[in-house]
Amino acid sequence: MTDKVVVLVTCADLKEAKRIASAVVEARLAACVNIIGARVRSTYRWKGKVEAARETLLLIKTSRRRLAALRAEVERLHGYDVPEFIALPITAGSPAYLNWIDECLAPAAPGKRRKK
Repeated sequence: MTDKVVVLVTCADLKEAKRIASAVVEARLAACVNIIGARVRSTYRWKGKVEAARETLLLIKTSRRRLAALRAEVERLHGYDVPEFIALPITAGSPAYLNWIDECLAPAAPGKRRKK
């Protein structure tokens, strides 16, 4: 088993999905976010009623150590009162791909300071 996870997040629309995807990759909270282009149809119970909606699904690849910060950022950026945030373990994968995830999540190397 690895320390990597895939996180499922549904968004109200493509605009929100793109905004969240860009933000979490830029912040190194995710190595990659797939935005499922076809709208998914969700049926759920909300405030005592059965509801249905068309949503956009994000598949976010990250590590367990980044999970809490990723969840906080998704919740901050998301328009729903209770956004979906479900992490599924990646039990196996290509070693090269899993290493690439680690590289993407590593803190950015400090830039060289210019002399004045």
